[in-house]
Amino acid sequence: MPNVLTVILNWRTAKMTLRAAEAALEALEGVSGGLVIVDNDSQDGSFEQLCHHVATCGWDKGPQQVRVIQSGHNGGFGAGNNVGIRARLPDGRAPDYAYILNSDAFPAPEAIKALLAHLEANPTTGFAGSHIHGPEGDPHHTAFRFPSIAGEFEQAARFGPISRLLRHAVVAPPLPRHTQAVDWLAGASLMMRQSVLDQIGLFDERFFLYFEETELCLRAARAGWPTDYVTQSRVAHIGSVSTGMKTWARIPRFWLDSRLYYYTKTKGPAYAALATLAHVAGGLLWRTRAVIQRRRFIDPPFFLIDMTAHALGTAGRSLLPNKKPAVAPKPAP
Repeated sequence: MPNVLTVILNWRTAKMTLRAAEAALEALEGVSGGLVIVDNDSQDGSFEQLCHHVATCGWDKGPQQVRVIQSGHNGGFGAGNNVGIRARLPDGRAPDYAYILNSDAFPAPEAIKALLAHLEANPTTGFAGSHIHGPEGDPHHTAFRFPSIAGEFEQAARFGPISRLLRHAVVAPPLPRHTQAVDWLAGASLMMRQSVLDQIGLFDERFFLYFEETELCLRAARAGWPTDYVTQSRVAHIGSVSTGMKTWARIPRFWLDSRLYYYTKTKGPAYAALATLAHVAGGLLWRTRAVIQRRRFIDPPFFLIDMTAHALGTAGRSLLPNKKPAVAPKPAP
């Protein structure tokens, strides 16, 4: 029987993390493996609260032995999940599969088994992810194409004729109705073949938050391991509980850092610059239409200005000799 290591990353959401762990334990019934809760240096009593609950409920002695470990450093989403993956199974062995679950995500009883069954039945597939929906059943868009210059322009322009012309570059196409391969999936509920991670490496820890799943799926795809969206696996997700994304008043520096690093790492600095130019051009087109048609702006304030200034500032710093890029303050993952 294959072994699954489940990793849940906590940052100052202990009560919700325990709810996610409880749902995961129910969904893992009959599956061999273990569950690791990683506290990402919350420094708010989360670690002690998690340890107490696990011991009180006897989860640390159950068939899915639950362990709570402390990362010791808030390095972000990828780094925190890497801590859990490196922890391995309770007996020290490497698992057959690593499954990451968001602390605000709650798998249905058969959700995890559906991912496991899919990967067991499709040995050439590297990763498999769930259909994610909100608490009321509304689907969340979590299956995407890899970002590109054309995709940046289409996404920012928000104009039907352009979207139809560039339909093959749309980053967020309609969600698949049936299980199929996609470019990449959000990491709210993602099962990964351990042998693939051994081959390509874990999450790149230079990403603090956002684009780390995109880059990992791209690395897997380039190594010949596709990612599949499994509609039979259903997971409820609240979303943005730790990140605060829904309440952003302005685009944070860490998102801009991750976006630019993704393009620079995967396509090179020239491509990164053109992708930014494409987004700004598309954004200006949309803003012109919005003013003429008296539409409400939906991007965070100063979004294009911040994106342009960030790109220019990063390019300028890279030209300075012996000058390391400034490290932005790191918010919660």
